[in-house]
Amino acid sequence: MSGADGGAAAEQLGAVVREIDARRPGVAGADRRGEEPTELARRVGAVAEFVRRRLTGDYAVDEFGFDPLFNDVVVMPLLRPLFSGWFRVEVSGIDNLPATGPALVVANHAGVLPLDGLMAAVAVHDHHPAQRSLRLLAADIVFDSPFLGLAARKAGHTMACTADAHRLLSRGELTAVFPEGYKGLGKRFTDRYKLQRFGRGGFVSSALRAKAPIVPCSIVGSEEIYPMIGELKVLARILGLPYFPITPLFPLTGPLGLIPLPSKWHIEFGTPIPTTDYDDTAPEDPMITFELTDQVRETIQQTLYRLLTTRRNAFLG
Repeated sequence: MSGADGGAAAEQLGAVVREIDARRPGVAGADRRGEEPTELARRVGAVAEFVRRRLTGDYAVDEFGFDPLFNDVVVMPLLRPLFSGWFRVEVSGIDNLPATGPALVVANHAGVLPLDGLMAAVAVHDHHPAQRSLRLLAADIVFDSPFLGLAARKAGHTMACTADAHRLLSRGELTAVFPEGYKGLGKRFTDRYKLQRFGRGGFVSSALRAKAPIVPCSIVGSEEIYPMIGELKVLARILGLPYFPITPLFPLTGPLGLIPLPSKWHIEFGTPIPTTDYDDTAPEDPMITFELTDQVRETIQQTLYRLLTTRRNAFLG
């Protein structure tokens, strides 16, 4: 099928859906064409538009492989049931993120699998007035997997390295980093909500170079999705993984143990820390980067403690 034929087919599908929606049951004899389309009609229409633009080549991909259309039509709809139905995520402080221009979101990291980054991306996309895309800086292991790496690229994410962080911020992108890395993801349940070391402050240097504000982000709820009570280090080395977790349900119950527990989440974006007042030598000054790193870490830690004191139950909120 040619691009023109495929585009025509997609257009016809969209027209059929709109016609069915216009005639859906309601008040007897009423013409529904002037009303808002149903959610189903909007979704099918979006898919039809996605197919049309794929077949005609009417879409753009940036230098990192980010495909905004793919992210909006494929990735976000897949993540929203987890966000709103399973984890029931509450979002606060979203207005602390700029409507335009760069900012570096720095968040705590936990939960064995990096679902916290994906939930933060949904929070920004769906709750920010400008519906911005949050570009995650992820571990190399994500991009070593052919399918997962390609999907991550198309969703706008890239490797967690100083060079890519600087490139994203220099382009005016909203970028997120999780400085705890594997130390945060793979910590024991007994150490929940205790931040691990933030590394050498490379993320601070990137923000200073781009004159981008740093936004502390605190995520409560991710620690309970896979309570890690131990690990199999030998198996992790054999499989080339940073850790192989033991949870109350995994690997005892097999694939069922991979289903995350439905904890209640809260994501709070804190007050931005400006970087515009620092001179051009600041990114190379270890004292400045250390002080800013410590400030961001302490802000996130204190916010986590505050959010924890206000929740009644890990699963009820």
